[in-house]
Amino acid sequence: MPAVTVENPLTLPRVAASADAVARPVLAVTTAPSGFEGEGFPVRRAFAGINYKYLDPFIMMDQMGEVEYAPGEPKGTPWHPHRGFETVTYIIDGTFVHQDSNGGGGTITNGDTQWMTAGSGLLHIEAPPEALVMSGGLFHGLQLWVNLPAADKMKDPRYQDIRGGQVKLLTTADGGALLRVIAGELDGHDGPGITHTPITMVHATVRPGAELTLPWREEFNGLAYVLAGRGTVGTDRRPVHMGQTAVFGTGSSLTVRADETQDSNTPDLEVVLLGGRPIREPMAHYGPFVMNTRDELQQAFEDFQAGRLGVIPGERIPHT
Repeated sequence: MPAVTVENPLTLPRVAASADAVARPVLAVTTAPSGFEGEGFPVRRAFAGINYKYLDPFIMMDQMGEVEYAPGEPKGTPWHPHRGFETVTYIIDGTFVHQDSNGGGGTITNGDTQWMTAGSGLLHIEAPPEALVMSGGLFHGLQLWVNLPAADKMKDPRYQDIRGGQVKLLTTADGGALLRVIAGELDGHDGPGITHTPITMVHATVRPGAELTLPWREEFNGLAYVLAGRGTVGTDRRPVHMGQTAVFGTGSSLTVRADETQDSNTPDLEVVLLGGRPIREPMAHYGPFVMNTRDELQQAFEDFQAGRLGVIPGERIPHT
């Protein structure tokens, strides 16, 4: 880790917060519980225990792996429905194949991102390719769920395939961090991901002892999830390590620092920075459906059972 890198970060555009930026305080640091998803691949539930008012517009995020599969072990998910939000699947190492009931999908690997706007609804499956199942290998990634405002929940489904080479690469003033802007904007630099709900998503690799203080839009919330390594967050240097999420308060900059010494298997601090404009609408969430009311949730279940979210290729639409 990571798949997308450069030999000399000092060749990249540099970003830094202004001298008069207001530092965001750290409100909380939480530790993600471990579990299993789909057919049994290991995940860390990054946002477990965090009050939704600090997450909005984000709903949940799973760190998938990091796991080294033996031959025959790689796993995915069975067919499942979605409605009312967007899924962002970022593969750091390994390969995932996506397919949906509308004929969409594709393969993402080593730094690629698939941005799926479920909108009005579809059926979806994610699985490792047969070659990876046969050979085994490393698998590591993230899946983030981003809410849609009521006005966009029933839009037609849409895919964005973002290749690793398309992300915007930036660095800090001293070149001590590599920043990959996957979506949104950072200090005037735009990532390739186009979102219905305004957000910023950055994967940062911070060298041992290096610190980054980034400008952060004041109307956005601020979250930092540690994929690997150890460091601190905020100007008061709250300790964080792999599997922990830092929740930032209000302000116009956020700070992350890598410890001088990292574990032998983790040379750098790897952190995902997230910010978004809160939607501030009622949310009714159950399983794969994220709507505004319980009646809309019930309708989503009925539409799914009636085949109105699509059918698995090769199966017949149920009678209603």
